[in-house]
Amino acid sequence: MKISRLSLVVGFPLFLGACATAIPGSYTEQKAGFANVSTQTAKAIGKRTVFAQTQSENEAVKKQVHSMVHRKTISADTAVQVALLNNKGLQASYANVGISATDAWQQATPENPVVSLGILGIGAAELGVYRAIEGIIATNILEAKTRKQRVALADVNFRAAQLSAVNDSLGLANETRVAWIDAVAAFEAVSYLKRAKATSDAGSELARKLGETGALNKAGQAREQAFNAELAGQLAKARLNAARSKENLTKLMGLWGSEVNYFVPDALPALPRSVGRVSKVEGKALRNRVDLRVAKLGLEAQAKSFGLTDQTRLVTDLEIIAGFETEREVDGGEIETETTPQIELEFAIPIYDTGKARMRKAELMYLQAANVLAEKAVNVRSEARGAEVSYHSSYKIAKHYRNVLVPLRKTVEEEALLSYNGMITNTFELLTDVREKLSAELEAANAKREFFLAQAELTAAIYGGGAGSNDAGGEGATLAAGGGAGH
Repeated sequence: MKISRLSLVVGFPLFLGACATAIPGSYTEQKAGFANVSTQTAKAIGKRTVFAQTQSENEAVKKQVHSMVHRKTISADTAVQVALLNNKGLQASYANVGISATDAWQQATPENPVVSLGILGIGAAELGVYRAIEGIIATNILEAKTRKQRVALADVNFRAAQLSAVNDSLGLANETRVAWIDAVAAFEAVSYLKRAKATSDAGSELARKLGETGALNKAGQAREQAFNAELAGQLAKARLNAARSKENLTKLMGLWGSEVNYFVPDALPALPRSVGRVSKVEGKALRNRVDLRVAKLGLEAQAKSFGLTDQTRLVTDLEIIAGFETEREVDGGEIETETTPQIELEFAIPIYDTGKARMRKAELMYLQAANVLAEKAVNVRSEARGAEVSYHSSYKIAKHYRNVLVPLRKTVEEEALLSYNGMITNTFELLTDVREKLSAELEAANAKREFFLAQAELTAAIYGGGAGSNDAGGEGATLAAGGGAGH
C-alpha cells in the first residue's frame, strides 16, 4: 500500500509537465519564420532573399553574386538584388528571427522538475550502509499555469521579429537603390565637368597667348585662368564624390576582393514620358507599411504582458514539492524500513509587495505603446503625402530643365557659333555661351537625380524600410562662376 501512495506522490509533478501544450513546429524549424520574411519582401519589391546558414549555402550565394557583378555594368535592380543576397548585416537580422523563435520554443517547453536526494547516516554499523534516504521532486505551479500566456507573448515577439526583418530588407533595398542613383549621378556630373574643363582649357590657353601679344590685359588673363583653376578643383571634387558614392554602393552590396571590379552606367536613365498620380497614397501606406505593423504588434505584446502581470500580481512564485523519506531502524536486532510520503507548498506572502507597482507599470507601458502606434500612423500618412508631392514636383522640375532650359542654352550656343563664324562675336563670348550650356545640362542632370531619388522614397513611404536621404550622395556639382559663366 505504501508503494502505491509513493507512486502517486512522486508522479504528480510529472503529470503537470505532461499536460504542457505541444510545441508548434514553426518554432523548431531550421529557418523558423524566414519563409514569411522572404514572401513579404518579394511581395513588396519583387526581389529574392536568402538566409544562408551552411557553408554550401554561402558558397552558392557567392557564386551567384560573382556571376551578377564581376566585370559587369550593373543596374539598380541588380544592385538591390545583390545587396539582399550578400549583405551580412541583413543575414544577422534574419538570424534574429531564429533567435526569437527559440525564445518562443523555450517558453513553450515546460520547466524541468527539480529532484533532490539525500542520504543520512552513511556508514552506520548497526544499519549496514545508511540510516535514512530522503527524496524530493519540486515543480513550479505558477510556471505551468502561466505558460499559455507566456507562449502567446513570445509568439507576438516572434511575429514582430519577422516583420522587423522584412523592414530591414526593405530598408537595405531602398538604401542600395539610393546609393546606385548617387553613384551614377556622380559619374554623370564628372562627364559634364570634364567637357566644361576642356572648354575652359581652351579659353585659358587663348588668354595666355593673347596676353603674350598684348591683345589682352592681365585682368582678362587672370579671369580666364582663375575660372579654369576653380573648374579643375570642382572636377577633382566630383571625381572624389563619384569614388565615394561607388564605394558606399559596394559596401551595401557586401562586396570585397575581386568582386569590387564592377561598373555603373555613365548616366542615369532618361526621364519617363509622364508619371501618373498615386491614388489613395495614405491608405496604401497604412495597409502596407511594415514598421506600422511592427508598432501594432508592440501594442499587442503590451496587452498580453499586461494580462500576464495581472495573473502574477499577488503570487510571484508558487512551487509544489513532493517526495518521500525512507528511514531504517534497528529493533530487537532486526532492521525495519519505513517510507513516508511528503508534500510541501511554497509561496511568497504578499504582505509588502501587493503587485500594485507592477500593475501600474504595465498600464503605463500599454499606454506608451498605444501612443507610439498613434504617432506612427500620423507620421506614415504625412510621409506618404510628402513623398507623393516630392515625386511629382521633382518630375516637373527635371522636365522643365530638360524641355526648356537646356534647349534654350543650346540655341544660344548655336547662334553664338554662327556669329563667331561671321566674325561678329569674339572667342571668349563663344566660350562663355558653351559653358552656360554645359552648366544647364549639369543642372538638368542634378534635377533628374532628384526625381529618381524621390521615386525611390515614394516606394519606401508606401512599403516601409525607412526614408533615404536625398543628400546621401552629396550636393550636386555646379560649374564655377567665372569668366561670365552661369549655372
